[in-house]
Amino acid sequence: MQSKLFTPLKIGGIEIKNRIIMAPMCMYEVKKEDGRPRCFHKLHYATRAIGGVGMIIVEATAVEARGRITKKDLGLWSDEQIEAHAELVKGCSKYGAKMAIQLAHAGRKGTCEGTIAPSAIKFSGEYATPKEMSAEDIASVKQSFVEAAIRAKSAGYEAVEIHAAHGYLINQFLCTGTNKRSDEYGGTFENRIRLLLEILREIKAGANITVGVRISASSWLKGDWDVEDSVKLARELEKNGADFIHVSAGGVYAKVDNAPKFTPLYQAGYAKAVKNAVKIPVFAVGLITKASECEALLLGDVCDGVALGRELLRNPYFAFSAMKEFGENDKIENAYKRAY
Repeated sequence: MQSKLFTPLKIGGIEIKNRIIMAPMCMYEVKKEDGRPRCFHKLHYATRAIGGVGMIIVEATAVEARGRITKKDLGLWSDEQIEAHAELVKGCSKYGAKMAIQLAHAGRKGTCEGTIAPSAIKFSGEYATPKEMSAEDIASVKQSFVEAAIRAKSAGYEAVEIHAAHGYLINQFLCTGTNKRSDEYGGTFENRIRLLLEILREIKAGANITVGVRISASSWLKGDWDVEDSVKLARELEKNGADFIHVSAGGVYAKVDNAPKFTPLYQAGYAKAVKNAVKIPVFAVGLITKASECEALLLGDVCDGVALGRELLRNPYFAFSAMKEFGENDKIENAYKRAY
């Protein structure tokens, strides 16, 4: 009997060959502070493509130079960065992986000059106090996301993921502890989710590409953003054209009072709550390390795709090991069959 892990999954306008997704993980390996992928990135991602991953979501890639987490981050804020990304995509696509990229703006968690945020509240003592965004800043950031998505499409990416998780800029708008605005982008739930929905709609209209959103299902702070908020947001994302939702958690605050224990599958419940609320594909992530765990999540209707992070850093050939475990040796890449 075939495992569910190795069945195809349709996501928006694309279909991935299996349900193993490489979660976006910052590598901080840009050398010239120019945002361009270099040999490291091309080899790093191509190795996972050869290893059988169905979809690779390239690490957080800044839509503005001031929106980088560090100066070693990837970027897509300039047309000059497209060619290097195109080489990365080509090197992976030929091995059967569908290529996506996470578009991001760090907001108050950035360490480059000119940090901005919904409100002038710094993340912690190690970070600068950001400038509160003006209406012009908000319009500029929205345009930067759209232009970055268009560049991603030009580079050959088939999907983009809007980074609205882990306490970065869009996530800062969502949470009451980081968003103290009194205009149409602050206050009520509808106002706090407005920027994300506008970016989503404008990318859908302007880039003609599959678009997903990564969320932090809980900020891990009592009385702040919680799973019920995420379920409400997920329904709005679906209504506004999102093609998938990638469910993570935390990262919003330096100090929290409601974090779960970091045990295997500790975020799976968040994904299940979101999946129960929408019909579009939902990805689960968070200390998923075994083929049996992936299969259990899929068979239990917790999610539609399984995003692996650290496990794919340790073992780029995780998919081949899983194929062996499930008795589906015929799927293992011929060049690697003898290893199993």
